[in-house]
Formats: sequence, C-alpha cells, structure tokens
Amino acid sequence: MASGPIVTIVTPSLNQGRFIRATIESVLAQDYPHLEYIVMDGGSSDSTAAIAAEYGSRLKWVSEPDSGQSHAINKGFQVAKGEIVSWLNSDDLILPGAVSHAVEAFKARPETGAVYGEGYQIDETGAITRRFPYTEPFNLWKLVFLSDYILQQTVYFRKSAIEAVGYLDEDLHYGMDWDILIRLGLKFGLEHVPEYMGCLREYPEAKTSAGGAARIRELRRILRKYTGMRFPPGYVTYGLDSWQSRTPEWFRPAARVLAGFGSLAVTRQGWYGDGWAAPRSRFMLPPGGGGIVVRGTLPPEVRALRGQRLRVESCGATLVEAPLPPGDFEVRAPFQSSEAIHLTLLANKATMGRDLRRRSYVLRSVQWETANRLCT
Repeated sequence: MASGPIVTIVTPSLNQGRFIRATIESVLAQDYPHLEYIVMDGGSSDSTAAIAAEYGSRLKWVSEPDSGQSHAINKGFQVAKGEIVSWLNSDDLILPGAVSHAVEAFKARPETGAVYGEGYQIDETGAITRRFPYTEPFNLWKLVFLSDYILQQTVYFRKSAIEAVGYLDEDLHYGMDWDILIRLGLKFGLEHVPEYMGCLREYPEAKTSAGGAARIRELRRILRKYTGMRFPPGYVTYGLDSWQSRTPEWFRPAARVLAGFGSLAVTRQGWYGDGWAAPRSRFMLPPGGGGIVVRGTLPPEVRALRGQRLRVESCGATLVEAPLPPGDFEVRAPFQSSEAIHLTLLANKATMGRDLRRRSYVLRSVQWETANRLCT
C-alpha cells in the first residue's frame, strides 16, 4: 500500500507487564505502513517500561499520571497524527491485517463515524476460546436501547467524527466505549466489516469481569441518558445476567429462571435473529436523506399472511403505507432528516409458531436511499 491515511493506535497501560509484549507486537506486526503507535502509561511499577523500551522508536512511550483509562486514551487521541484512531488495551490483541481492513472500509464509507469487525475471545494464555458471539451488522436501535454488540478491540474511529461528538467521557470506567459508539452512531452511523480484527482477553482480574454492581450502575446511567427510560431493556438484561452470576450456588436454578425474563427484552425491537419481524418493530436511523427503503420478503407459502400491509411511522406520523406482495418487496418512503430518527414498522397480519412468536414478514434491511447505509 503505497499511500493512505495515518492510523494512530493508542494503548492505555498500567502494570500490565505480563501481557503488554503481546499487545505491542500485535500492533507492530501490522502490514499497513502509515501507522503511529502511542503507549500512554499511567506510571507502571512493573516490567512495562522495560518491555516498551525494547521497541525503541517503533512506538511513542508516554509515562505520566492520569485519572483513569478514559483520560489516558483521550490524551493519546488528542496528540495523534492519524486521521483514523483506535485504542487497544494493554492486555488485548489486534489480528493481522486489521488496520488495512479498517482503512479500506473507511475508503468505501468515508462518511461513517467508526468501523468495527469480527473478533475472538482469548484466555489468560492467549488461546482462542470462541468467536465473540454478539457481533452483528449495524443496528442503531439495538445499540442505543439494548446491547453493546460491538467488540471494542476491532473498532477504528474517524478522528474528525470523535472531535464532532466529543472525546471519551472521563467519568466512565466500564462503558466508555459503548457511550462513544452510541454518540457516533446517532450522528454518523457505523460500519460493520466482515473480517476478524481483534481479540478480547478474559480472565478474573479483567475490568469487565470484575466490574460487578458498579459496572451495571454505570451502564444504567448511560442507557438512561440516551433512551429517556427508567428501566431501559439493556439495563434489564445486563443487570439480571450480572445478578445471576453472583447468586449463591443453592439459589442458581431459581436465579436462572428469573434471569430468563431478561431475555424478553431482546424481543423488544420486534425483529428476531432469523429475520422474521413482529407486527410492530422498532428501528433507528442516523441522519440521512433521499428516502427510506424497507426491504424484505413475504413468504408466499404462508397463506395467513396474504393481504399483508405495512405502515412506516416516525414519531406517530405515517410516512407510507403499502400492500406487501408475495415474495420479495421494497417499500419506499420519501423522507430526510438532519438528526437520528425513530421508526416504527406496523403490519396488519401475523402468524404464531410453536415458539409463540408473532411473525408478519421477513425483514432484510431498513436504510436510507442516498447513503445506501444499512441501518437496521
């Protein structure tokens, strides 16, 4: 790659000498030539400084007190030369080719706020335990209301987009990545890259694993800010999961039953994992124009759905209402918005399967026409 934008990766570090060599080498082994690497150390007293010194001028080493991880990352971003920036924690890894994948994705979608990819979970030794199971294409409603399905170790930001929405919230210690992804998603949208790009290391001392009730309270505060809901669906699911993992062994069976109610929040959007949509489904789109396009399929073999109609609403106002023919369909609504919008899709017919789900049609996408950005 002869030319391209500078990409800056920032690693916040504090006493992670047992992992940081692997982290550094995963960055310096990238095949992208225009790479700046900054390690923002908070004053480690272990072997971190000695290990970093072995790499000489291949990285920039800054060791000074900070007020936490978010503060360290912000300081790195603010001095970064890159048009594209990312952060990689000092116990995590990026995979070969990750930076090149990110650059190519930004070339294809220069207006997007951030790109993210697939990834793995690894154990304390660095062995892969599984694919990070939550990653999916960009779904703004789900990001705002329900879950952070984006693996932070795969995320690359457009620096100008971060400057537009503000840097990381330094009052946050567990959900700062979710918070900034919501802000970027609401203003610019995000782009999913179907490539494996990073690894999250999980072990008992890791911050996410050890956060407990403090982490859940922080996530609740984030979600309340963006949803306006006292009990956002995401708070219910994360809170019940955390509570279940900390109950006494003798109470675990009952706890699993109670936590199962949290799974009901997953269906709140009304769009199921297999593509079927409920009679009422909810979506959000970042700013855009040229009209909204809803694409899907009405299975012709399901006789009970014949005569199906679909209405698209925004804030209670009908944008379009149209019959759905058997087979593939497109429903278009002329519309544009300089702000993120909420959409409700309403169908007049539904069937119920053995799983007790009400199903109205198979939905493929909801998107803006001009940007051709998938925002389902």
